[in-house]
Amino acid sequence: MTDLSLTPNVLQAEVLRHLTFTVGKDAANASLRDWRMALSHAIRDRIVEPWFASTRRTWADQRKRVYYLSMEFLIGRILEDATINLGLYDHAAEAMAAVGLDIAAVIADEPDAALGNGGLGRLAACFMESMATLGCPAYGYGIRYEHGLFRQHFDHGRQIETPENWLAQAHPWEFARPESAYTIGFKGRVETQDGREVWVPGETVIAEAHDTPVIGWQGKWANTLRLWGAKATSQFDLDRFNRGDYTAAAEPETLARTLSRVLYPDDTTYQGKELRLKQEFFLTSAALQDILRRYRSQHSDMAALPAHVAIQMNDTHPAIAGPELVRLLTDEHGLDFDTALATAQACLGYTNHTLLPEALEKWPTCTFGSVLPRHMQIVERIDSWHRRAYPNRPHYVGIVKHQEVRMGELAFIMSHKVNGVSALHTDLVKQTLFPELHRLHPGRIINQTNGVTPRRWLRMANKPLAALISETIGGGWEADLDRLRGLEAHVGDAGFQTAFAAAKRLNKERLAAWTLQNCGVVIRPDAMFDVQIKRIHEYKRQLLNILETIAHWHKVRSNPTGNWVPRVKIFGGKAAPGYAVAKEIIRLINDVAEVVNNDPVTGDLLKIIYPANYNVSMAERVIPASDLSEQISTAGKEASGTGNMKFMMNGAVTIGTMDGANVEILQEVGAENFFLFGLTAEEVTKRREDPDQSKAAIEASQPLMDVLQMIAEGRFSPDDPGRYHALVHRVWHHDYFLVAADFDAYHAAQSAADAAYADPARWGRMAALNTARSGYFSSDRTIRSYMAEVWQATSAL
Repeated sequence: MTDLSLTPNVLQAEVLRHLTFTVGKDAANASLRDWRMALSHAIRDRIVEPWFASTRRTWADQRKRVYYLSMEFLIGRILEDATINLGLYDHAAEAMAAVGLDIAAVIADEPDAALGNGGLGRLAACFMESMATLGCPAYGYGIRYEHGLFRQHFDHGRQIETPENWLAQAHPWEFARPESAYTIGFKGRVETQDGREVWVPGETVIAEAHDTPVIGWQGKWANTLRLWGAKATSQFDLDRFNRGDYTAAAEPETLARTLSRVLYPDDTTYQGKELRLKQEFFLTSAALQDILRRYRSQHSDMAALPAHVAIQMNDTHPAIAGPELVRLLTDEHGLDFDTALATAQACLGYTNHTLLPEALEKWPTCTFGSVLPRHMQIVERIDSWHRRAYPNRPHYVGIVKHQEVRMGELAFIMSHKVNGVSALHTDLVKQTLFPELHRLHPGRIINQTNGVTPRRWLRMANKPLAALISETIGGGWEADLDRLRGLEAHVGDAGFQTAFAAAKRLNKERLAAWTLQNCGVVIRPDAMFDVQIKRIHEYKRQLLNILETIAHWHKVRSNPTGNWVPRVKIFGGKAAPGYAVAKEIIRLINDVAEVVNNDPVTGDLLKIIYPANYNVSMAERVIPASDLSEQISTAGKEASGTGNMKFMMNGAVTIGTMDGANVEILQEVGAENFFLFGLTAEEVTKRREDPDQSKAAIEASQPLMDVLQMIAEGRFSPDDPGRYHALVHRVWHHDYFLVAADFDAYHAAQSAADAAYADPARWGRMAALNTARSGYFSSDRTIRSYMAEVWQATSAL
């Protein structure tokens, strides 16, 4: 709750105290960064008390805790989010104004924490905030990456990756916990001692904790995000140093820090694969040791662990949690194997996020057994136990098959609940991903449709719209998003429509100014802002978007005096460093933008914007200004999506396929407020049976043939006409994601969007109804469902 005794003057005094005694500067010589650090520490002080109180209450009540294991936590900037959740944003703005600073500039100075890549990590961050808002005692466990994924910039349209440097300056929100450190082993051998198996690791590192408090809405509860940094067991070899071998002296520390340097290291080499496996075990083992240490401080019966501990694995990255928990319970705490197995299963839950085979990790048994020899034994024993327990299990089903350890099957078998993240995705998990395991374990797979926190993605990111909502239906909707339905009664009101459009216009003007400053392109705020911002992947079909954009440009160019709706196409997202096709698509988008943006014939009727280094803060700027939300993945490939929910919440209309949570968005908002196109998941499967399907689709579409011909002739790469021959050939002959098959339907849906946008009253109603009907997609709803159906956890509030 907001501290009523805290006035702007009091907060300003606290900022000045921190400026002097924490930052070590006086006001006359303080930089923007110094003021931001001082304000951050003053706000952090206000978080610590509810954080400690929440921890004390959880201990006193012996409440069940939720432990959320994720390789990513894409938390974004913390300062603004914390001030809004504490009710101190206006106070902070006044305090900064008193020293001559704009609060927006102070907030913008904070670097995004480089702890994630895309939807997986942002979902984890939304869930942490919702658990705090709902008073669900929880820890998030991740890795404190020094350099994150990478910082993206473009060189002649090509993606260039350089290290992120978010930790180059002190991170004011975290508390180092050197006392919470655990030894993590790798490799070595397994010995039999006194009749039991003992792992003797050949390598060890130390996992050291860094805690960041996560404050919920109105400051009523706070949880902990605990990130692990890697340190050497012996950090420095003084003898080698004194002999002049300086590099070798620091080698142990260098090798250890490699574990927490980069998110998702390139795994196209054996060394990269081994590093990824080590990272996943490093995170998981440190978390489980920490969980058991905390449990043992109050309880002695390890078999009662599930009554107090719920562990959620966010995708297959932490799937090693099953065998590691069994190892800890048997080898270190003396449980027999069967009891340890049942205990681990009762604690563990698994969230599946993908239907893509390559994303369901599989490790060669030689690699897995070399890096984790004891766990290889345990995995084989789990697999044997499951085969005996379910004699009807088909011979081709199992954890260890074809010299591979299948982490998806391991996560399924070791969990008491497995959930998909949208209704369609959950059905496909049952039908196509784990059909045999589903038949053996009916009821284990359940649905938990994703959600996003409205505090960050509406209240904070879109202040003009948030103010209008509060003015229209009153406050309190931030913690009860279903109340947005109350806006429907006002959608037909001319005054509300004008105010809703004005809020959108203000966001678009701000984005246009930012785009001019950062991209050097002038865009008109009255144009339709048509946006696709997400990780670059073939199934997400940025290629379909840019091909249709070329077709649209070609039409406008052929008749520039026609009654065209002006458009701004906005792209954003990174491609994995080793994903050559995705990087080629990025270059094509940038090459097309270079031609289109400098075309005097089409002028400001069409512009293409691709700002580099897409992150949470960029999303917070772009989404509130968006008119059209591109959710165009191949049906049956997107598990859920959460960007689609953020756009909807902010009054953007979706153009999309029947994929992921688009299905539920369509159900909520109504077909008349959604531009639907494309094949269904069933139709996609059937279409792929025809080896000539892409060729037939192209030959039936003159616009697509024209577009591919322009690209092949070098229209967008005059310095290298053959640059995109391979990409064009891929569309013609290897179009697995059915870009060609869906092109004409997508082209028609874009024309329908143009017609709707040309009628401001119609578009305004569609946009407002998207916001009004977005309540279902709050992450609060999702977390309540997890608490009841997966974790059996209760709120402390």
